[in-house]
Amino acid sequence: MGEHRPVFQRIADDLRRQIDEGVLAVGARIPSRAELKRAYEASDQTVDRAVRLLKTAGYAEGQFGRGVFVADRAPLGTLLRSTGAVDSPFAASITLAKYPDGTPLTWEATSTTVPATAPVARRLRIAQGETVVCSQYEYLADRQPVQLATSWEPLAITDGTDVVFPECGPYARRGVRGRMAAIGIRVVRAEERVGSRSASSPEAESLGCPPGSCVTVVERTHFDADGRPVETSDIVVRADRWRLAYDIAFV
Repeated sequence: MGEHRPVFQRIADDLRRQIDEGVLAVGARIPSRAELKRAYEASDQTVDRAVRLLKTAGYAEGQFGRGVFVADRAPLGTLLRSTGAVDSPFAASITLAKYPDGTPLTWEATSTTVPATAPVARRLRIAQGETVVCSQYEYLADRQPVQLATSWEPLAITDGTDVVFPECGPYARRGVRGRMAAIGIRVVRAEERVGSRSASSPEAESLGCPPGSCVTVVERTHFDADGRPVETSDIVVRADRWRLAYDIAFV
């Protein structure tokens, strides 16, 4: 049976194989355009497209004025998502090998009121255009970007209380469950749906990866005792550098 893959795909696959097998080690220079043209008898456009594919997949990164090099794809650490970690804005425990006793974690957040988009309204079971508090988070560990998150809460639930803006007031940094408890709402469960997609340009810039890189997205929604959604969020991490782990308790 003949080979049906495009030439650029075959070149990219062969380079990926060499990287996976250690023939091209982390930090090694990817062969130049001229070298790839000779090796694969391909055109400039074809080898350029193959290298772009490697970059997008996180296998290679360009260094201005020097060339393209094999990227380090080893996981930086693990984000453990469990009931013991939900009561903070980060909503996970972080583990890095270099910090066995805990990882320094910082974050920045901004909150504003906006009309609910159709997807957010569906998740919160409210009318499209209804006002929600939108909070955007950027998390850093050891001064390196770890996670982005965008959270939405119906303003009708928190308006006029001390917990309208998650990072302000006496209940700042308590997490959804702690903040809602302060206004008499008991959050009893959270639902998470995990998927993947390409990073947008702003996400790539914040997370330190090439645009189009694969990211893991956790769609998380908190529910009160009546089954009402009180908050929903999108959590974004680099798929090539962070593992998600779940602690599942049986009762």
